Amino acid sequence: MPIIKKTLIAELLQEKHLITSEQLVAALQEQKNSDKKIGQILVDFGYIEEPKLLQLLSEQLQLPYIDLKNHSLDPQIVKLLPEFYARHCRAIVIEKKNDHLLVGMVDPQDLVALDEIERVLKVKVDLALIRENDLLDILNDFYRRTDEISQLAESLSEDIKHDDLDIFSHMHDFSSEDLPVVNLLRSIFEDASQVDASDIHIEPGENIIRIRLRIDGVLHEQILPDQSISKALVQRIKLASGLNISEKRLPQDGRFSISVMNKKYDVRVSTLPVQYGESLVMRLLNQSADMLDLNQLDMPELVLYEYNRLLTISYGLLLIVGPTGSGKTTTLYASLNKLNTEEEKIITVEDPIEYRLPRINQVQVNTKINLTFASILRSILRQDPDIIMIGELRDQETMEIALRAAMTGHFVMATLHTNDTISAATRLLEMGAKGYLVASVLRGIMAQRLVRRICDKCKTDDTLSENEMAWLKTIERHDKHFTSFKNGAGCSYCHHTGYHGRVGVFELLSITDELIDALRHDNISVLSKLATPQPHYKPLVLSGLELVYNGTTTVREVIRMAGEV
Repeated sequence: MPIIKKTLIAELLQEKHLITSEQLVAALQEQKNSDKKIGQILVDFGYIEEPKLLQLLSEQLQLPYIDLKNHSLDPQIVKLLPEFYARHCRAIVIEKKNDHLLVGMVDPQDLVALDEIERVLKVKVDLALIRENDLLDILNDFYRRTDEISQLAESLSEDIKHDDLDIFSHMHDFSSEDLPVVNLLRSIFEDASQVDASDIHIEPGENIIRIRLRIDGVLHEQILPDQSISKALVQRIKLASGLNISEKRLPQDGRFSISVMNKKYDVRVSTLPVQYGESLVMRLLNQSADMLDLNQLDMPELVLYEYNRLLTISYGLLLIVGPTGSGKTTTLYASLNKLNTEEEKIITVEDPIEYRLPRINQVQVNTKINLTFASILRSILRQDPDIIMIGELRDQETMEIALRAAMTGHFVMATLHTNDTISAATRLLEMGAKGYLVASVLRGIMAQRLVRRICDKCKTDDTLSENEMAWLKTIERHDKHFTSFKNGAGCSYCHHTGYHGRVGVFELLSITDELIDALRHDNISVLSKLATPQPHYKPLVLSGLELVYNGTTTVREVIRMAGEV
């Protein structure tokens, strides 16, 4: 066992005048009421920066400090220490050197944990100091459920007979753990939860099944052998969703709820008959997440200020536009969260209801019983609402009722599938709305997209290719911004993609007197020219480039977005 010199970090910090006596007393008082280490408390209180604390610990313990986010790790080496011990002992195997292993520990002075690590590894261990947050991120990446999913799928494949795929016909409790297929599904959901996936795709192929997770808008694939497994998985999900398990020729939609890793998800299910069976897609809606605040959406300051002003208007129509997956729902719910007060009655018409909000009356569209957007809206107007949210303006009838509601003293928010703000105004006219009616009620249009955010852990300088630079010069006809660019090198934290998370790109158009006059006369051709002088208005591509210039995203991401625009 390595020799570890015991030390009281708080005393060392005080000796080096990095903290005061008063700060130490406050931290010690807090420690009595928590199970945190004194060093972590000092960091949480802001008395010392974590890098300084780690550097001091490294010097005092005479152990190297290793920055995991910038260190290349071998998955096979990492997994020499089973996940249970890695999490329990807060440790990770960093590299193998001849006959011994270098192990990083959050607390190298935890001798009990060190004994346990050496007992499990059965080799000589050298120690290094690591940061706890980096360790947790890495463990979630390296100890994903992919191996477990493969093993369970193999076991399930052996158990399934082609003539007994109805073994779930009497099993409706999704939390049951007594069937291999349920264990496999739970591992898939845990893997998706661990990497914050937004969708799970289960796709049958010829003698294989593809499990694909959408992470930050991009699919990541795992291929499993034996296509027959998909029949059991789809049948089990159908049962949980209340769908017809005997119907395999027609698409079906359903939903169910599930708790995974202390998170509660509302799962929207869609099935589609394909060549080798049924393709199944599940949208994961995290009900445990706090409802977003508009200030958390990273809108530019001028855009946020103007958008908040539009939300204070007592009546009229506010449109949120963009393609599927552009973040419209997030903006809508954050807006409703701001407007949700005791004084306002809010009614929504949605298909489907994605998040359940207190105090808000949410109505689910059901076309099977003719409960359509239009029929619901007609009834809503007799419910004395102050604010109405419409999930989507899908047809002329819905659009006309929405305009009528906005004209008669209601504040109406709605989404529309168009590319940008100017084309949204055009779409309303194309759907049959009269120009003078649109001009009298339309207050503003917000267009948006999502682009991937460069991983902060591996962000580095980037050089654009000739094609990227040529594209950039066609958009920006001057070189004032063409100085430096950033990119993600790829690390464990971002699954070696160079990106982690997404950020919104916004284009906000407020309807001014000049725009009202143009709409009233159906003069769409001048809308773009009239929008330009607004200080908060910036076309989507230029808004995306602002994120490039401040190092938030890459030119490649904006080019991808521009392809949609």
